[in-house]
Order: sequence, then structure tokens, then C-alpha cells
Amino acid sequence: MQQPITRRIVLQLMAGVPLACAAGAPAFARERPSIGRLIAQASALPTAAERMAFISRGLLGVRYQANTLIGGPRRKEVFVVRADAFDCVTFCEVVLAAALARDLPAFETSLRRIRYQHGDVKWDERNHYFADWSRRAVENNICRPVAMEPSVTIEKTVNWRNLGKRQMSLAVIPRATFIANKNLLASGDVIGFVSRRPNLDFYHTGLVAFGKGGDVMLRHASRSRGRVVDDRIDAFVATNRVQYVTVVRAADTADTADHG
Repeated sequence: MQQPITRRIVLQLMAGVPLACAAGAPAFARERPSIGRLIAQASALPTAAERMAFISRGLLGVRYQANTLIGGPRRKEVFVVRADAFDCVTFCEVVLAAALARDLPAFETSLRRIRYQHGDVKWDERNHYFADWSRRAVENNICRPVAMEPSVTIEKTVNWRNLGKRQMSLAVIPRATFIANKNLLASGDVIGFVSRRPNLDFYHTGLVAFGKGGDVMLRHASRSRGRVVDDRIDAFVATNRVQYVTVVRAADTADTADHG
């Protein structure tokens, strides 16, 4: 049974204490820097791009776990804050919220605004679809879209996990356009990968990072690898037969790409 999330547990997680360590868990799960420490260390960096690069680098190796959020149509929504395990979206949420905050109270406020439409912890306010997540982040001036032309608009009818059938119109970047314009990317850009499934909008998301040689990387919570990892973005796109992506950037990031 999952342990109830209390204020004490939230503070423990922010201090770097995981909810639980399974037998045989790797040592890095206990040694990883806390969110609070990463926020403090990144606070001197001038842009969100630099802070996101620093904070996300500190979370490499954290384990992947699906379904970390708590709530449902008939179950009370709980505001979950944890840094010991992520799925692909919660990884991006935590890094973005930490990069926009200067201390732990501001981090919690930012995370609520990113995860929920109006910052209210309610099931029907949660951004269940990544299309809603990114659109509302732009509307709330948390992020701004990164344009690559030519872009296209596609229509999808979604009905994921009984959330209700909806028609979505998505402005997306075709694969060839995306690969040809990698030079426009900056550290911390949030990339959404459009699903081929007819009932789902996006199937994965991650952050842009840069390798030591300047290679464009995808830093993401990988289900198949079981942890937060870096993969070459062109290899990820080819292996997963990506057709379309979207890209948003933290609102205070400079226009020029940051390869730090």
C-alpha cells in the first residue's frame, strides 16, 4: 500500500530523504542532491536554461516510476512532491519548477501552477494530457513555444484512460523540420513526442541537454531504461519512428541557444 503523502514527507523529500528504498536499491538513490540544494546551487545562474541544465544534470540516474500522482474522479487529489522517482512528465515538471524558483516555497507554488490549470489541487484541474500541459504553460507565461518552420496542424480524437472523448487540434513540428533546426534548441527546452495512437496526444516528453561535444541530447525519465538518462536526440527520434514533436521553453530563457 502506498504511504500517504503528508507535509512531513514532502519536507523529507525536499531535504533528500526518499519515501522508501527497496532492498537492493542502488546507492545513488541515497546520495543524490536534494531539490532544495539544487535550487540553492542553481540560483546564481542567470537564465532558466542554465538552471534547468544544472538541476536536471543533478537528477540523472533517479529511477523511473509510473503513476506517482495520487487522485482520481472518485479519489481525493493529493499534491505529490517527490524527487526520488519520476515519470517523463513529472521529471520535466520538477526541473522546470525548480529552475523558476529561488527557494522551496516558491518551488512548491511553481509546481502547482505547472501541474494544475489554475494551481488548484483538484483532479479536474490536473493537466492530464500533455497537450493541455504545454498549452496552459504558455497561457500562464511559464513557457513560450519554440517555432520551427514549416510546421503543420494535425487533428486527433483522444480518450485516454476514460478521461472523455475530445477533439484536439495540435500545431506540431514534422520530424525532418525538427532535425534540420536542432541549432534553434536551448538547454531545458521541453520536447513533446506526438503519439501514433489514435486515442492519445503525446506518448513521451523530455528536456534538451547538450553533450560534452555539443551533441543535442534528450534528458528524460525513460521507462525502458528505468531511470533518468541522456540519449542522443537524433537516435531517439530514429529508433522511435517519431513523426511530430512540439517544443516549449521556460519564459525567461534567452532567445539564443545555450549549449552549457
